[in-house]
Amino acid sequence: MERSTDIPASQANDYDGFAEAYAAENEKSLVNAYYERPATLALAGDVTGRRILDAGCGAGPLSAALRDRGATVTGIDVSAGMLALARRRLGDDVPLHRADLSDPLPFADAAFDDVIASLVLHYLEDWGPTLAEFRRVLGPGGRLIASVDHPFVAYTFQDPRPDYFANTSYAFEWTLDGHTAPMRFWRKSLHAMTEAFTTAGFRLSAITEPQPDPAARELFPDDFHALSTKPCFLFFVAEVPGARAGGDD
Repeated sequence: MERSTDIPASQANDYDGFAEAYAAENEKSLVNAYYERPATLALAGDVTGRRILDAGCGAGPLSAALRDRGATVTGIDVSAGMLALARRRLGDDVPLHRADLSDPLPFADAAFDDVIASLVLHYLEDWGPTLAEFRRVLGPGGRLIASVDHPFVAYTFQDPRPDYFANTSYAFEWTLDGHTAPMRFWRKSLHAMTEAFTTAGFRLSAITEPQPDPAARELFPDDFHALSTKPCFLFFVAEVPGARAGGDD
C-alpha cells in the first residue's frame, strides 16, 4: 500500500475498476479474512432467523457467512461490479440492490433486525444521513454493527499530523494484482463517531478492538504480530432502544 495525499476525489474509490482484484484479495487477506470478518461475525452472534442488511456488501463474503448461519440477508452496494461478483457467489436467494449509502435506502421502516456496515462508514464525509437511515430501517431492539478504520490509525496517514478533532479526508493508493487503485477516506475523532451514533438515536452497547484469528499466526507469521499489537479497525455495536426481536431484552 502506497500512501498519497493528492488524489482527486473524482478518481478515488472506483471499485468497478478493480472489483475482481479486490474481491480476490479480500477473500484471503489477513485483515479481512482473519481479522475484520471473524470479528464482525462474533459480534453478530447467533443470527438464526434474523433479517440482516449487509450495507456495503461488496462481493458478498460476509453476506454468504451470515446466510450460512441462518440469517435472511439483503445486500446493498454502490458498485455494480462488486454486486455482479456478489450475485455470482450468492445466487438468487439473497436480494441485492445497487444503492449509495449517502442516499435514502430503498426499504420500509423497521424492515431489518440488524444492519451490518463492514468498513464502509469511513468513505462518508457525513455519517448523519446514513445513520438516520440505518435507524429508520431497524426495528425496536435492532442492532447496527459497524467497523471502520481506527481513528488513531487514520490520524497517522498524514505528515505533519492533521487536527485530530477535524473531519478531514486522507488518501492513498492500493496495489492489487498489479493494479493501482486510488482511495480516499474520511477521518473522524472517536468522540465524533460516538456522537454520530447517539445523535441518530442509537444506544452504544460495545466499542471493541478485537484480536486477529489465532489461525493466522502460522499463515501470516510476518504480519500477525504487528496486527496483534497495533490498532487497525474499530468496531461498534449500536442498538435501537426497545425490545429486541425475539424477546431478548
